[in-house]
Amino acid sequence: MAHPLPPRMELHPPPTLEEGELCCTESEQQRGSRTLVHRPQFSGGPVCGERQAVNLAGEERRPRRRPGPGWRMSRSLRRVVCAVSGGVDSAVAALLLRRRGYQVMGVFMKNWDLVDERGTCTSDQDCKDAQRLCKMLDIPFYQVSFVKEYWHEVFSNLVKEYEMGRTPNPDIMCNKNIKFKYLLQFAMEMLGADAMATGHYARTSQDDEEVFQQKSIGNTEDIFHNRGKDAVKLLKAADPQKDQTFFLSQISQHALRHTMFPLGELRKNIVKEMAAEAGFHHILKRKESMGICFIGERNFENFILEYIDPHPGNFVSIEDGKIMGAHKGWFLFTLGQRARIGGQRDAWFVVDKEIKTGDVFVAPGTYHPALYRNSLETDPVHWISQNPPPELLRDGVLQCCFRFQHQMPLVCCALQG
Repeated sequence: MAHPLPPRMELHPPPTLEEGELCCTESEQQRGSRTLVHRPQFSGGPVCGERQAVNLAGEERRPRRRPGPGWRMSRSLRRVVCAVSGGVDSAVAALLLRRRGYQVMGVFMKNWDLVDERGTCTSDQDCKDAQRLCKMLDIPFYQVSFVKEYWHEVFSNLVKEYEMGRTPNPDIMCNKNIKFKYLLQFAMEMLGADAMATGHYARTSQDDEEVFQQKSIGNTEDIFHNRGKDAVKLLKAADPQKDQTFFLSQISQHALRHTMFPLGELRKNIVKEMAAEAGFHHILKRKESMGICFIGERNFENFILEYIDPHPGNFVSIEDGKIMGAHKGWFLFTLGQRARIGGQRDAWFVVDKEIKTGDVFVAPGTYHPALYRNSLETDPVHWISQNPPPELLRDGVLQCCFRFQHQMPLVCCALQG
């Protein structure tokens, strides 16, 4: 059944749902609305109504009895919302939180409406797997739609950037604007959570109890403006091969203060072993997702051409200006990317783009001088601590390391303010 929401956030009414029913409504019902499915599993859960429901196995269940007078849990029991995606990492994160004795709630986000494109909702299986996980862990399950927010604050920006010749990372923007903004707000304001947790491989400079001690301050972050020395730090995960701090590099100090990363100290092989021991076999059978956040493993060229008109052009050799081949649009390529040019024995890589002519300049081999730069210019830096480091303010230069791709080795550099 639809779980009633407190009046602190104005939402469109969710569609009527049977208890335990998966939600995958038509496009017009999803856009601009947030749909919740509440599947309470802990003892003495909220009222489910008198109708009989059908579980995921298709078996008829008896209606749960109404909660007794001792149902309400003490606030001393920490309430944690765990983002569940149907994958192994978020599953083990929820498992670890449950074992720590927290009151865990699983929330599945739907951020992309595939009904518009294919006539089917391909996130069905993800949602089913997440719901089945919550049933196994005996925790409540919620589904919330941020389709409208994702479209306006992530995808529209992605398309505009591509049209200008830049190639942003949508997963970084999804974490910044959706998961660690709207989902965090939903968790704390709607579900009364004391903290949020995700299955990211990352760590912070605070422990669980320090997360719980943070006072909920809504969206206000200015309170930390002059407290750089007290700021919570984002730290690399123990598993260097799975570290995901690159994708978390744009989240706010407020979000970091209220978030837990249960997998930060674990390696991937240990996580898989824990999932197997817990019986999450339906999740372990799934292929690990490597596609764009909430869009999936689709052919990106075909996908982006559904939203940007093709602009055919030529691959041009940076050495002699020779035309090496043709392409469908300069916006499909990023600097340093391998250009798959038919009929070429050696590998060629993108070194520059000319938007006016549509030419994409390429160079042979991975060690061509045109592929290297001694300096680059960036947009204003996002400081997770909210304040620049004292040495940058004092000296105008900060010795640090950087990467512009996930798992790229860190490179030493000097940042000039």
